Order: sequence, then structure tokens, then C-alpha cells
Amino acid sequence: MDQAEPRQWERPLPALLDQVKALTLTELHRRLAEEGFPGIQPRHGVVFRFIDDTGARLTDLADRSGITKQSVGEAVAELEQLGFVERAADAIDRRVKIIRLTPQGRKAQAAAARILADIDTRRARVVGSHNLAALRRTLERIITAEHA
Repeated sequence: MDQAEPRQWERPLPALLDQVKALTLTELHRRLAEEGFPGIQPRHGVVFRFIDDTGARLTDLADRSGITKQSVGEAVAELEQLGFVERAADAIDRRVKIIRLTPQGRKAQAAAARILADIDTRRARVVGSHNLAALRRTLERIITAEHA
């Protein structure tokens, strides 16, 4: 067997990445609910991951996330109903709506960052912090190369 050929029993890299993502999101959302942030779903990450302290226009969130404006709009509407975001008129162009995190939304975003850091810390104990950092750098390099 050629060394470059994968063995029959080896799972493809996308399957491994998908499983790690699923494990991470399952734990993240379980813990968010336990900490008083029920209703936040993985699809809401298009807002929480890409919004900054000053807020963002819907089109900006769509551009940053690579998700359609319609899908981001649905996530924003759900988060608005849950009390995690609000829409306000832009100070410069009153026709434009800026999406901002509410105080509850900022608390949820901070909790998610802390939970994800906890997950990384636990995984670093398993594989070593240098290996986890190398994995992160490698994945970032792959993403950068694919977008070049």
C-alpha cells in the first residue's frame, strides 16, 4: 500500500472536523442553556461571531459570515424575539438599521467565549497546548490558502 493512500478505516478529515465541531457546539449550547441563555442555537452564531461592540448592519453580518442576507435576517429576528439583539436606526443614515447586542446578548456572547475557552483548555490537557495551537495554525493556514 502506498504511504500517501489512506487506509480503509481512516475517517476523512472533513468527517473528523465535523465531529469535533458537533461535539463543541453541543457542549456550548448545553452550557449556555444551563447558565440562563436558553434558545440560542448554532445558527445564531452568524450573529454572535461576527457582531462587534458598535453593532453591524445586516448586510455586514452576511458578508462577514458568508451566509445569505435572508438567513442572517432570520437569525437576527429570532435573537431579537429572545431579547439578545435589538435594531436601531443608524446615526448617519436613519434608513439603515444597526443590529446591536442587548445587555443580555453581551452576557451571552461573553459566556460563549468563556465556555469555548474552557473547552480549548480541556482539549489542551488531552493533546497538549502546543498540539492544539499547531492545529489552530494549520487550519488557519489552510483557510487562508484556499481564499487566496
